[in-house]
Amino acid sequence: MSARRFAQVDVFGGAPLGGNPVAVVLDAEELQPAEMQHIAAWTNLSETAFVMPPEAPGASYRVRIFTPKQELPFAGHPSVGTAHAVIEAGFAHPREGRLVQECAAGLLEIDVEGEGPMRRIFIATPEARVEEPDLTMTVALARALGVTINAEPPPRAIAVGPNWAVVDLERADVVRKLKPDMVQLKALSRDYGVIGAAVFGRTGRQDCAIAVRCFAPIDNIPEDPVTGSGNACIAAYLRVTGQIPPEGAQYSASQGRELGRDGVVQVRISADGSTKIGGRSVTCIDGTIRL
Repeated sequence: MSARRFAQVDVFGGAPLGGNPVAVVLDAEELQPAEMQHIAAWTNLSETAFVMPPEAPGASYRVRIFTPKQELPFAGHPSVGTAHAVIEAGFAHPREGRLVQECAAGLLEIDVEGEGPMRRIFIATPEARVEEPDLTMTVALARALGVTINAEPPPRAIAVGPNWAVVDLERADVVRKLKPDMVQLKALSRDYGVIGAAVFGRTGRQDCAIAVRCFAPIDNIPEDPVTGSGNACIAAYLRVTGQIPPEGAQYSASQGRELGRDGVVQVRISADGSTKIGGRSVTCIDGTIRL
């Protein structure tokens, strides 16, 4: 039995228990993928991250990210939480406010702003892959979500690592009241090759412009509290549907209130379409895990 450094970080929340937890196993270079998958199933969180020394030139560290059922090439809240954990543990140190994360999606730049409890971490997301609208998927989404979906702009399957079906329900109050049929949503996810549905609507407020909910029952996550990749896919959707000005935009998204959380994801979209997502994190558990 060996002990490895371990942290559980609450991501996208300004206070403990307000965001989305991710387990981070440091010193994971000797673990095999099957062991990582077993640990991720045991933690039973939406994702568990495993940190290793970098292999690629210029990288600050390498990370592998697992849900309870599979490995992901990229995920937003685990990436932000891992950066928070490696800084606190001294595993890597920002240079001029920047880290570079090596993961299956490639080398991703991370901006580190501020220090201590007010530190904000932003990660550049992989380039989005946007699929053409599919009327049959739209019909299936409407049935699974139990709502009417406007035909324009239609839902799209968008991937930045995980592939989400992005649905614009226009109003935040409609999003807040959703009670999806998880059996139908799981079948839809299997049929259309998505991890789940990322649904959003506008709040009419300046502090948090949209309300977001993400459902992924096919991955044993009926609803994810605060979702980095889902928010990144929504940002790509807003851009490809012409809802972001040519010079780019930045906004904040509210997510997690239906699960007793109060997560805030800050989104920055550049004129060239590149996207960064970020926010604050707090370590709730700090110690070792015995394997």
